[in-house]
Amino acid sequence: MAALLLVSPGAMAQTVPVKPLSSPIVIAHRGASGLRPEHTIASYTLAIEQGADFIEPDLVLTKDDVFVARHENDITGTTDVAKHPEFAARRTTKVIDGETHTGWFTEDFTLAELKTLRAIERLPKVRPDNAKYDGQFEVPTLAEVIALAKKHSVGGRIVGIYPETKHPTYFASIGHPMEARLVAQLQAAGWSKPSDPVFIQSFEVNNLKQLHTMTGLRLIQLMDAAGAPADEAAPSYAAMITPEGLKAVAAYAYGIGPNKDMIQRGDAAPSTLVADAHAAGLRLHPWTFRAENMFLPPSLRIGTDPVARGKLAEEITRFLNLGIDGFFTDFAYIGVDARNAQRAKAKGQ
Repeated sequence: MAALLLVSPGAMAQTVPVKPLSSPIVIAHRGASGLRPEHTIASYTLAIEQGADFIEPDLVLTKDDVFVARHENDITGTTDVAKHPEFAARRTTKVIDGETHTGWFTEDFTLAELKTLRAIERLPKVRPDNAKYDGQFEVPTLAEVIALAKKHSVGGRIVGIYPETKHPTYFASIGHPMEARLVAQLQAAGWSKPSDPVFIQSFEVNNLKQLHTMTGLRLIQLMDAAGAPADEAAPSYAAMITPEGLKAVAAYAYGIGPNKDMIQRGDAAPSTLVADAHAAGLRLHPWTFRAENMFLPPSLRIGTDPVARGKLAEEITRFLNLGIDGFFTDFAYIGVDARNAQRAKAKGQ
């Protein structure tokens, strides 16, 4: 059912909490990326220490077909590659998913070469404290992320991974298909069933449909507030969130990962997406909850500095009350506290 709106004169609409289909999970978006450079072992480790249920590596391939964790295959803004004269000649221009990019790309480096680089903060003006760690951390492999999650899965706690296949159609077009390699690596780690602590996500459609035939692991269809899948398997993300579109997604995916604006944009009234997705049997894991004012609704900002931190816990609580089944956040500790507080409140009612 949809969330019930209660409105008093002159007051913002509030919601009566709606039960999710599954107990909400906290997904550490690129690790604790609000506090450490994203997609580093340090970032993932801190997120685990803060109580995240899942850590999220974005996956791209190297020249020798090893999965590494980077936001994009273009590593210009996330590593110090520009400072390595031995790689200057590899700077190039490519068209990826219809967009032109100039820089350095993982598929042009072996893993051994990538391991000579060091991570840098992607948003230094927004997160200057993270930039203090520039040059300290390697580019991690998927194998290292898996080992980290397993290392911390002790004492009854299970730390899961939530990998995203980045640009799978592009990688296939240059002779580096992802699907079989990913399934094989996860299977070797002991993960192949819906009950295993893994979600595989993608903004593309055919990639997930192929994976659906290859593994029993849970799949998540990512969606943005505008545009369409890069593989052109659907006319738009907007078409995918109609009741008919959601029913089609449910044929191959366990849930959806929508841009949070698709559920509630700023301080506007929420959409019906939670109810519609749940009606199709789909879970919802929206992205991305960030603490800086520039990413928050106006009513939850503190002060006027766009990079100062506002009331992230309150935003997360709003969405939990709408019935989401999990969420991506750059600040795992805030997400865990908000989720746990909402659970405690629900038990007390």
